[in-house]
Amino acid sequence: MPISAKNYRGRFAPSPTGSLHFGSLVAAVGSYLQANHQKGEWLLRIDDIDPPREQKGAADDILRTLEGFGFEWDDTVLYQSNRLERYQDAVHDLLKEQHAYPCSCSRQSIFKKTGQTKGEIIYPGFCRNGPLENRTQASDYSVRLRCSSDAIEFDDAIQGRQVFNLEKLSGDFILQRRDGYFSYHLASAIDDAEQQITEVVRGADLLSCTPSQLHVQHMLNLSSPYYCHLPIAVNEKGQKLSKQSHAKALDIKNSVVLLYKTLKFLGQMPPIELMKANQEEIWDWAMNHWQLDLIPKK
Repeated sequence: MPISAKNYRGRFAPSPTGSLHFGSLVAAVGSYLQANHQKGEWLLRIDDIDPPREQKGAADDILRTLEGFGFEWDDTVLYQSNRLERYQDAVHDLLKEQHAYPCSCSRQSIFKKTGQTKGEIIYPGFCRNGPLENRTQASDYSVRLRCSSDAIEFDDAIQGRQVFNLEKLSGDFILQRRDGYFSYHLASAIDDAEQQITEVVRGADLLSCTPSQLHVQHMLNLSSPYYCHLPIAVNEKGQKLSKQSHAKALDIKNSVVLLYKTLKFLGQMPPIELMKANQEEIWDWAMNHWQLDLIPKK
């Protein structure tokens, strides 16, 4: 991968919607070891831009858990909630350049107009030439980014060549919701570029988010990172580990065993003796034996 080790910057960017779980640990370990292997920096960002979904005290709990597992990050922690003015300026610029537009459609009205009954909305651009419904306040509108049928292509370090068509994947997607909150795509795209992240290492559940974020960066004339999407940890029912699937919170007291299981999940083949090692020893082994090529796609 054409990334200079001298300039490498990775990151881990959890949302404070609950405690970290095994799936979170997979993403943290993968991004941390990849940054270490490249002799680069590893940054920590808290993606706290959706207050209705956030859990009180979760951000501090995430930091304590990462410290308890032996992670060490470079620079100060970036909180997206401190970056709202930057995101608003970006939305303003995109509207001014007509790359984005106000939209009066609600989720229910889109379902009604398109006949969709479930799943992710593929927005057909009802408001592209002006809002379908006249509303009295700016807060009655969301803001959507225009997409085209042009293919968005990128090479993923694990998943290989990826080709997406945003028109078919999502249609024009939301940058700012009607309640004023900014989208994950917008905030993540801006921060990855402005923190000079060279490679995003995260779970493959976010693979389909990548073309939207690349499109945001392109429309704002920002640089784009390389990508590396790790296999997704699932429960016995095949569901992705998450708060919604009642994933068990990480136990700091069991950090060595959990780190061992994470390395094994990532295909690194740690020796069984590491199960009885201390935390420093297991990190030392991991840093000296990290091989991206061993990670399975799924």
